[in-house]
Amino acid sequence: MKARDKRQGIMLVHTGDGKGKSSSAFGMVFRAAAWGMRVCVIQFIKGKWKTGEQKAAERFDNIEWHALGDGFTWDTKNPAQDIQTSQAIWMLCQEKIISEAYDFILLDEINYVTSYGWIEGEEVAKFIETHRPKWMHMVLTGRGASDAVVAIADTVTEMKMIKHAYENGIDATQGVEF
Repeated sequence: MKARDKRQGIMLVHTGDGKGKSSSAFGMVFRAAAWGMRVCVIQFIKGKWKTGEQKAAERFDNIEWHALGDGFTWDTKNPAQDIQTSQAIWMLCQEKIISEAYDFILLDEINYVTSYGWIEGEEVAKFIETHRPKWMHMVLTGRGASDAVVAIADTVTEMKMIKHAYENGIDATQGVEF
């Protein structure tokens, strides 16, 4: 692994309506961990689900995992609670970035909460731009990435949905979606 003082960190954004935003980011999480990088995953939405990615991460001693969300926000029964939870998760994200303890940080589905206005996209962009060490890799996932976050990213990928199994009545499937 390249020493931090010789590494240029990359900031990536995965957004769009298609499947694969988090899945792609998790591939990078495991790639970074396999190279010995210290990785932190913070999930904004899927806090209650036990996922295959989280089970796989338990096999690594250099991946720290925080699944903290209240569940799928489009099914919310308590938007005020979701806002409060999202803001608390954002505070944890800030602590982890400032700590400089990680080589790679994934903020999974943060773009959803900024698109809902629960955290301002401009605030996220400004904090990352100001506090992310130049050697730290970072990925932000979720639909509706803010223009401010897109502007500061090095790489932005928009996943486009053409067809999805859910449209044919097939629910989220173990091993594919979780």
